[in-house]
Amino acid sequence: MSEEDAGMGKLKQTMKSFETAMMAASFAEEGEAGMARNLISDERRILLAIKSEQMDKKTFRYAVNTCKRIGAHLDILYISASDAHDPLLDECLAELRAEGVNYRLMHKKGSLKQSIIDYTNEKKKILFAVMGNKGRSKEQSEAWQDLKCPLVVVEDPA
Repeated sequence: MSEEDAGMGKLKQTMKSFETAMMAASFAEEGEAGMARNLISDERRILLAIKSEQMDKKTFRYAVNTCKRIGAHLDILYISASDAHDPLLDECLAELRAEGVNYRLMHKKGSLKQSIIDYTNEKKKILFAVMGNKGRSKEQSEAWQDLKCPLVVVEDPA
């Protein structure tokens, strides 16, 4: 990349930051302080990775409580072989909305491990990934070396 290209990239980034700051100021002037804070936050994110058949409330609550405590947003990577309706997921999403936690939900098919690695490689603002330990063996531990952020494994309540 040439110096000129690097300079243009920096200029575009500065302009985007300025535009975001002006939008935040507008919201703050209108009494929408929460919205203003959301715009200027560094958008720190926590990734909750769950497989449909291994979903549990303890892992979900851990991720939500951590987001609330540190002011981060929640990304939910939901791995399912089908697009079938999941009542437990619906219940958890309703709790997120009721508690005012900013989240985004991504449905994926395939390997949980590879999906987590791919997602964290793509999204650089992920502070850490959270998953339950159901179905996780010690032999898989070495496979996580490609992960670009810390991995928190919530103990199975059993």
